[in-house]
Amino acid sequence: MLTETKKPTSQEFIAGMREAGRLASEVLDHVTPFIKAGVTTGELDQICHDYMVNIQKTVPAPLNYQPPGYPPFPKSICTSVNDVICHGIPGDRILKDGDVVNLDITVITPTGYYGDTSRMFSIGEPSILAKRLSQITYECMWLGIAQVKPGCTLGDIGYAIQTHAENAGYSVVREYCGHGIGQVFHDEPQIVHYGKPGLGEQLHEGMTFTIEPMINAGKRDIRTMPDQWTVKTKDRSLSAQWEHTCLVTPTGVEVLTYSAGSPPPPACVSNLKFRP
Repeated sequence: MLTETKKPTSQEFIAGMREAGRLASEVLDHVTPFIKAGVTTGELDQICHDYMVNIQKTVPAPLNYQPPGYPPFPKSICTSVNDVICHGIPGDRILKDGDVVNLDITVITPTGYYGDTSRMFSIGEPSILAKRLSQITYECMWLGIAQVKPGCTLGDIGYAIQTHAENAGYSVVREYCGHGIGQVFHDEPQIVHYGKPGLGEQLHEGMTFTIEPMINAGKRDIRTMPDQWTVKTKDRSLSAQWEHTCLVTPTGVEVLTYSAGSPPPPACVSNLKFRP
């Protein structure tokens, strides 16, 4: 881990974040073939944990993560199934045909950088509603990413996401948002997924943060389970989430968590340049 006395140069920081983003996404690439009917979310957690610790030599950031007022998170990844919005704790739940699940991965590299990403997965043949919700949420994330460049505001990102979700008849969760990330897990600024163009903090070259819209098929209201971590839709409607870690470049955006197994960007951002 980097010591507090050593502040990395911008080049070192970007290199560290590129490595962290790549490794986080490669965990999802690795676990994808195992995500099918009959597997438990706990088994998926163990597969990811073993790959991170034994193969990558990374640390699972969620494991024992404890913000003020919360119990330690007991697992290495988050698995959010169907009406779970975020922070689902892996366990004995068996995935079945028709389920949709979000796997959220955050790694800490040996040099102390965090990479954070998540993807939606369908088990068997999901409903038309579930497929559409996942697709619209994916488009929301990428439309937000497409706004990123120096001088863009946080309101520009939020407006692009909110408009697309609400035009599809869906709602945007407001209690949870994207965040700055680097050598700490959660940092400023907060990247909310709603807003008005031109408002909020301006982006500048070198910033790194996540864009991770949580979109509900029903109303945006949430309910938190007794474990104090699992967050579900209050009306029990389906929820979806996608997440990438982004870097603001001199001319636009670089998606740090894009790997060989990442789904390609949707047609609505087909002209976006997001890799160096």
